[in-house]
Amino acid sequence: MKMIKLICAVVCMVLVGCDSNPDTEEVLVEDDVTVKAEDVSSEETDDCHDGDDTSKNTVVAEYGQLSVDGKYMVNQDGEKVQLRGMSLFWSQWMGQFYTKEAVKWLKDDWNVSIVRASMGVEDSDGYLSNPDKEKAKVFEVIDAAIEEGIYVLVDWHSHHAEDHLDEAKRFFAEVAEKYGSHPNIIYETYNEPLGVSWTQVLKPYHEAVVAEIRKYDPDNIVVCGTRNWSQAVDEVVGNELNDPNVMYTLHYYASSHKEDLRNAAQVAIDNNIPLFVTEYGVTEYTGNGYIDVESVEQWWKFLDDNSISWCNWSIADKEESSAALTPGASGQGGWSESQLTQSGRMVRAEILAKNPKF
Repeated sequence: MKMIKLICAVVCMVLVGCDSNPDTEEVLVEDDVTVKAEDVSSEETDDCHDGDDTSKNTVVAEYGQLSVDGKYMVNQDGEKVQLRGMSLFWSQWMGQFYTKEAVKWLKDDWNVSIVRASMGVEDSDGYLSNPDKEKAKVFEVIDAAIEEGIYVLVDWHSHHAEDHLDEAKRFFAEVAEKYGSHPNIIYETYNEPLGVSWTQVLKPYHEAVVAEIRKYDPDNIVVCGTRNWSQAVDEVVGNELNDPNVMYTLHYYASSHKEDLRNAAQVAIDNNIPLFVTEYGVTEYTGNGYIDVESVEQWWKFLDDNSISWCNWSIADKEESSAALTPGASGQGGWSESQLTQSGRMVRAEILAKNPKF
């Protein structure tokens, strides 16, 4: 056996299984060069070690405990961060994608830094009808996100949450008690309120649910839905919750919502309101219709310019243009390019281009 093979084997064993450089080995073997262990350059071994460290890193290992600093989400070192990822569809209607395999594929193949578990509440077959069944789906996604080292947004996916305050408090208290020690968790207490008052209805609702979460989890971020399908973020100005780690929800669909909504968002930003786009589509507000590519790009630039995190709607194989997958795509991941819709291809490319790779 050539000495270089032995050296590579020893180095790689020390560095926990790092691969040797086959090109270097081939040249040395062909030249019949014998080297001693001390002649192997530190640069070569450092490169090997760096590769091993990178393979073990995750976004949560890198960013750690997230918090809010003014209008920004920041990492454990106080540096502003922007998460980009995917929202799952209503849990009761696309539950086949609430699997550890799908989460792993989104992390490995799409390089998402966050997934959103959208637990349907009052709609047909949702949490109010089948609490244990729907909770189990969400818990599987949370467990998978923790295992894969990405963040997870736990979404109370409702349009009438103020009518089910007690149920929301119980659910989020359970999630916080079970998972609140993990920095992966972000709570979303109300998906999309309708035309109810922020000051009289929504703010008191959020305060009550956040109080339950804080009994068990004093640290992780809570995102609070805003009036009118989570679009009236400017109404929060001067009426924020008294909690240092609360953000506010902005939703949009790029083919329907344009400069007017960005202007409202800018008002909030200019007043130090931290925003999180927990759901958006590249389509019309219906989740269907045409894709306005120019508007999509304008929105992405706006979010990047303001370091606003986002989740795209949605991982689903429904026959509508906001679905990322074509009908029949597996709930276990492994989706080929041909199984992605136009929306899926666009959003995956944006995530791969912008998210750091850990």
